[in-house]
This record gives sequence, C-alpha cells and structure tokens, in this order.
Amino acid sequence: MRLALDFESREPVYAQISRHLRSSILSDNLRPGTRLQAVRTLAANLGVSRGTVESAYAELMAEGLITARQGSGFYVLPHAPGEGRNPPLSGGWPAWQGRLSYGGFEAMSAYLPEVSRKTGWIALDGGACDPRLFPMDEFRKLLSQVMRRDGVAAVEYGEIAGYRPLRATLAQVLASQGIQTDADSILITAGSQQALSLVTGLILSPGETVVVEGPTYAGALDVFRARGLRILTVGVGEEGMDMQELEAILSRHRVGLIYTIPNFHNPTGACLDGQRRRQLISLAGRFDVPILEDDYVGDIRYEGRAQPTLKSLDPDGRVIYMSTFSKMLIPGLRVGFVVADGPVYAHLLRSKCCHDLATCNLIQRALRDYVSVGRYHAHLQRSCTLYRRRRDAMLAALERHMPSGASWTRPKGGLFIWLRLPEHMMASDLLPKACAQGVIFAPGGNFYLDPAEGEGSMRLNFASNTEAVIEEGCGG
Repeated sequence: MRLALDFESREPVYAQISRHLRSSILSDNLRPGTRLQAVRTLAANLGVSRGTVESAYAELMAEGLITARQGSGFYVLPHAPGEGRNPPLSGGWPAWQGRLSYGGFEAMSAYLPEVSRKTGWIALDGGACDPRLFPMDEFRKLLSQVMRRDGVAAVEYGEIAGYRPLRATLAQVLASQGIQTDADSILITAGSQQALSLVTGLILSPGETVVVEGPTYAGALDVFRARGLRILTVGVGEEGMDMQELEAILSRHRVGLIYTIPNFHNPTGACLDGQRRRQLISLAGRFDVPILEDDYVGDIRYEGRAQPTLKSLDPDGRVIYMSTFSKMLIPGLRVGFVVADGPVYAHLLRSKCCHDLATCNLIQRALRDYVSVGRYHAHLQRSCTLYRRRRDAMLAALERHMPSGASWTRPKGGLFIWLRLPEHMMASDLLPKACAQGVIFAPGGNFYLDPAEGEGSMRLNFASNTEAVIEEGCGG
C-alpha cells in the first residue's frame, strides 16, 4: 500500500492515513471483504508508530467502513456508495472514542516494540541512567527524616514555584556553572518534559516556527508536533549545531524559538564548542529569537573541559534554561527546573498552576537535603566513573563486532553513542532481527522530523547496562 504522508502537515498523520484509506474504500479500490495490512506491517512500511495506524483504523471502524476480526485482522465492510455507517466500535466501545485524535503527538515509546519494557531483554534503547545505582536506602531515610521534621507541611501542596529551600540550593549549584540567578527565577517542574511543554506553550502558538537540531530529542518533537508548530531543522556535526545553516534559516523565516541541547546532545552526544555558543547567542540577539537550552545531562562528563552554558553567556535574558534530576538519579523522580527572567518567569508560574498546581512537595524537600549536604555530588562522581567504564566497554565492543563501513561517536559525556550503519543497512530492517535475539535499540528515525532520514543510524545507551550486557548486546 502506497500512501503519501506529509510529516510537516498540521493534519495529524493518523488522519492522513484514515483519509487515504477512506477514499480507497469509498471508491471501491479496496472492495468489501478485503483484508487490510496488519498494524505492525503498515506502520513499518510508512515509518510511523503502531499507535498511529491503530488510531487510523479505529476512526474507520467508528465510521463503519472496516471491522476487526479477532486473531485475523481488519477487513473492509460493505457500504452504501459514497458513505459509511457509524455503529459502535468493535468490542463495545462507543463510536466517539474512535474519533479521538492525538493532535499530531507520536511519542517515541510508541515507535519501539513492547519488548523494550519487558525484563530479560538487553535494552540498549533507554533514555535514562541506571536506576540500580540510586542510593535507595539513603533516600528512604531522608524521606522519613523529612516527614518527622516537617510533619503535615511535607505532604501539603506546597508552593507553585517549588520548595523555596530547594530553589535556593539550586541557585547556588547553578552559580558554580556561571549562571547568576536566585530562587525567584527558578521554577520546579515535574521533569524536563513538563518544562519543555510549559515554555513552548507560552512562547509559541500553533502554526509558528521552532528551530531544532536534526536529529534531536524525540520528546521535543512530540511536544512541538502536538502544539501544531512548524518545525525547521539544522544539522548537527561533531562540534554541534551548524551556525551557517542556522543563520540562513533565521534570515529566511520568522522563527519564534530555537530549541537546542548544547551539552552531550541527544541523540548524537555532540557538544557545541565555545565559539559556536557565542555565535548562537549573537544570532539570537540579532534576529530577536529566544533560546530554550536543554541541559539534561550537563553534569555527566567523562573528559574534556566544561563549556559555559548558554545561559551564562546570555546578556539580556534571552536564554531560558532547563534541566532535570531524572537522568542523574532515577527517571521516576520527575523533578526538573526552569531558569527564566522577568515576565517570562511570571507567565510560566501561572501556566504551571494551570497544569498541576505543584510538583511533589515531599520529594522536593528530600531532594533539597540530598543536594545540600553533598550526597548528590558524591553520587554524581561515583556514577560518572562507572558510566565512563561502560562507555569505553561499548566503544570496544563496537570495534570488535560492527561491520565494515559502520561508524560511531565517542561522546565525552552523557548516556549515548550514535551509530551510523554501512550504506546498505537500515535500522528498520535490523530492529526485528535484533528483537529476535533479545536485543532492543533506538532506531535513528525516532529522532528526525522525517523518520526516513534516520534509517542509517541508531542510538545506543551504554549508561544503563553493565559491561557484560553491553558486550552481549553488541555482539549478539
């Protein structure tokens, strides 16, 4: 089945698929009784998630154009010429549920087989650190201490902006990175994903333009698509975002936001060099564009000198800085933060109130104690030592096992290695074969606006796996 999909269109991808199929059914190109392609097969052929195809099929079932037969698949139903019926969905669900839309949202997790969430698999696809390193007993004691010390106050909503002592402690930590701020410019969020959504919703309206690196963090693409934004990409090399390409885009288009991951870029691991950081600040000033700096793992460095954050180079409050504790401690902690100045902060605070009132008060209080007494810094040092060994183990395993023509990055920090396949190989072909061997990786298409651009690449997480597992996964 050949369908022409426009991944930059404001029409959701699932709606484009259902529109094409509806036209084929109503024109009798797909005749009653015809079996449609299996969800997994059509998703693979189109380069979309299974959830996207399932939504398209659900819409057609709601219209009475197709039906699902258990264990057999989806089939075209008889219909009156030019129109469909509208019975309840298969399984007894009401028809309105088939009309729900994702608004263009296609989460990265939907691209990956369900095996990635099962135990016993070698999971090289993850986006986080190793939760087994988290000092569980130590943090449990901290939680108990906080509840004894603070009583009921620890389990109340707390401040919308976040627990003030935690914000004050973060201001001290950020000062050591050259970011001069205070508690009244820091907003605690439920992880960096919420921070990304809050900032995007404040600055951009549907149809406006955001510039991102290509490839980039899949979760950012999810947010930008869901908000109906026009997304333009700038290439990423070993030294980070291409400034000439960025300048050309800023010259030709009205851009509302530049989203960038300058430190240990996800997924490539590249670091924006010092000269390019200053160029980026200069270009943003010249074209009057704000920058959202995503410093998700800036602390996880194995070698080389730390570059200044964009926020520390910012002369006029143009850079909004965000980071998270989730990557360094445990993903489920869901505590991130935003640093913003002036009216931006005030608007973000109001927006945060509309989303969830406040981030977990108890966790914030325990986290403040954990950071302020130096435990976080000690955990960071121990983890970086171990992650560096795992990075080196994966680099050595790739050297031993990868075919001629493959290449990969040597990141100076972060969690990932970006692997480029030989010209004749495609990640979408390799993924099912890897799954058959009990191994899962993140295909490169997850990180591109057009998934086809990433067919020759994959992202591998070394941080969350032991050296023995890394060897088995790379050599399998």
